[in-house]
Amino acid sequence: MKLCPALKASFPKALVLTAATVLAGCGFQLRGTSPVPAALQPLAVDCPESLPGDFCNSVRDQLELGGVKLVDENRADYILRLRDYQQDRRASAITSDASAAEYVLRHTVSVELFTADDVPLIAKTDLNASESYRYDENNVLAKQREEDELRQQLGDRLAQQVIFRLAPMTQQRIDAAITEYHDSQEDDGGS
Repeated sequence: MKLCPALKASFPKALVLTAATVLAGCGFQLRGTSPVPAALQPLAVDCPESLPGDFCNSVRDQLELGGVKLVDENRADYILRLRDYQQDRRASAITSDASAAEYVLRHTVSVELFTADDVPLIAKTDLNASESYRYDENNVLAKQREEDELRQQLGDRLAQQVIFRLAPMTQQRIDAAITEYHDSQEDDGGS
C-alpha cells in the first residue's frame, strides 16, 4: 500500500503532536521547570545571609525558571521563609586502623510559607538531603573536591525539595488554609 506524498509529510508531525499530547496529559514536566502554581504570585523569598548564598540563589533561580514572579517582601502576597540551614558531616564507616573510610553529608533547612498578613500556609517543616562518599587518605585533594561538589548537589536538591513543597498550594488550598486560620483565631478569641 502506497501513501500519498502529503500524507507521508504530515505523518511525522502527527506522531510528534500525539506524543506531546500524551505526555502533557500524564503530568509530564520538563526537569528544571517549577511545579509552583500561579496562585503563589507575587512571592518573596526570605533567605537571610546566614544561609549559603548558593542555596538561596538556587531556590530563586528554580522559581524564576518556572515563571514565578519574585518581589520584595513589602510587595509580595506570599512569603517563603527559609531558616536554620545546617550542614553535617559524619563518618559512617571506619577502617581497621580507626580512620574514616566513608562519610555521610547531610544538609537540612527549615521552610515556612505565609501570606503577606502572616497567615501560615505551610507550617515550619524541616527538609533534608544526604549523600555518602568514600574517603581515601592517599587522594585527599580529589576527595575534598568530591565533597565540595556533593555539598553543592545537596544544596540544589534541598532547593528542589522547597519548590516541590510549594507545588500543592493551589488557590483553593490557599483559601481553605486562610479560612481555617481565621476560624481558629475566632474560636481562640471567643473562648
